[in-house]
Amino acid sequence: MDDWWRGAVLYQIYPRSFLDTNGDGIGDLPGIAEKLDYVADLGVDGVWISPFFPSPMKDFGYDVADFRGVDPMFGSLDDFDRLLDRAHGLGLKVIIDQVYSHTSDRHPWFQASRQGRDNPFADWYVWADPKVDGTPPNNWLAIFGGVAWEWEPRRRQYYLHNFLREQPDLNLHNPAVQEAILDTARFWLDRGVDGFRLDVANFFLHDPHLRDNPPYAHPNPIKPYWLQRQVFNRSRPETLDFVARLRAVLDAYPGTMTVAEIASDRPVETMVEYTDGPDRFHTAYSFVLLRQSFGAEHIRRSVEAMRGETSHTWPSWAFSNHDVERVVSRWAAEPSPAFARLMVAVLTSLRGTAFLYQGEELGLPQAAVPYERLRDPEGLTFWPEHKGRDGARTPLPWRADGAHAGFSDAEPWLPMDPAHRPLAVDRQDADPGSVLNFTRRFLRWRKGHPALIRGAIHFLDGAEPLLAFERQGPDGRILCAFNLGPEPLAAALPLSGVATPLADAGLPGRLHGNRLDLPGYGGVFAALDG
Repeated sequence: MDDWWRGAVLYQIYPRSFLDTNGDGIGDLPGIAEKLDYVADLGVDGVWISPFFPSPMKDFGYDVADFRGVDPMFGSLDDFDRLLDRAHGLGLKVIIDQVYSHTSDRHPWFQASRQGRDNPFADWYVWADPKVDGTPPNNWLAIFGGVAWEWEPRRRQYYLHNFLREQPDLNLHNPAVQEAILDTARFWLDRGVDGFRLDVANFFLHDPHLRDNPPYAHPNPIKPYWLQRQVFNRSRPETLDFVARLRAVLDAYPGTMTVAEIASDRPVETMVEYTDGPDRFHTAYSFVLLRQSFGAEHIRRSVEAMRGETSHTWPSWAFSNHDVERVVSRWAAEPSPAFARLMVAVLTSLRGTAFLYQGEELGLPQAAVPYERLRDPEGLTFWPEHKGRDGARTPLPWRADGAHAGFSDAEPWLPMDPAHRPLAVDRQDADPGSVLNFTRRFLRWRKGHPALIRGAIHFLDGAEPLLAFERQGPDGRILCAFNLGPEPLAAALPLSGVATPLADAGLPGRLHGNRLDLPGYGGVFAALDG
């Protein structure tokens, strides 16, 4: 089925922290291959593997020095091919990160481009002359702090970097750069990958006139970047022309897909813009459900806004990933297995493709990483107001009593939080009521209900913290009702039809007619007739 990704559940693997098999404290591709049976047993449909390409690791793989290789710390291309074959043998799809907005400053393209203005790569990056007073050409700021421009004395020009200065932005206005990127996509598609997660996909092109961004009155500007509206350095209309070219490449490989990461102050509208049509991305996700805002109304408003813009697009949703605080720490008053189970059920019941981040199936809270062990450049810059992303990237605990919780025989690149040991895979595997076993049962149960996979969604009115909606598909209608709060909840639902509870979904809660009786973090699924 070419559109396998619609309603799929994909498991995100952060390679550095999944499993180390060579004793260097860093996870690797053989470690992923070794645990693919575990991943398949979760009941997911595929995996998204974060960057494993050659890189100086200033931004831990998102600063790519070779688009077509594997960094030796992760293994080799042969290791990747074996992983891919193993995944496909288990019925798992494999999508990989692609970073087309920028490269590492160690990439051969940039090393050539920075030498002067008259070589074949001179226009492959975004270069600009200084103002007459020597200052940068405009007011653009970098996400990781400071101005978005770095001086290169050999060219006597500035180059653009929306992220770290070691991550110069590619000039995709140049047709030669576009061709090189499309050839990169074909390289991985020819190897057999099933698609791409496109990093910062609305940053691909910039305003060629380099106009200043307007100010924005942010209420809590921890980063100066937030004090601008990012009008001219991202989400440019020209980007969609390149998206159409990339989509045409994917269309030549039936059964492949793209999911775009969208960072925008208009997240839902931009998601729609980048996915609405046969020449756009297949699906996209934004940070709308990855930030601090939480509640039934917020989730409903986000999903309905996407559906309200157009009925043709297909969204993707995530509650956790490698860039944000883990959901049980971000959204729960107190992290608990009950809340973790609920979040798995809610995420995979929404209309869209769901992305489950490694450790979410264990209910891992955000790890405590002391300042002296931080590795993330964002955390190091904005500490202590913003502690960065390392707390979501610590190693996965496999064995509670093993050295480094079974992740590695050596000291891991980030510390193992002692609070994660009791939540290790081996402990939860032996506990029928664990978050891990709930995830396995629930995702298997979900596969038997097509309405939860591809069905339409219709929300029901209710007061916080009740989140209730219907999913309607060829097998009928299913009521999904969740108590997002820690206290018991009783409520009447405006049902259209007779509800028959589906008790085997695994969440605690009761439904009598249209009356709900839900414990804290409980939920009910019911078949609707009439």
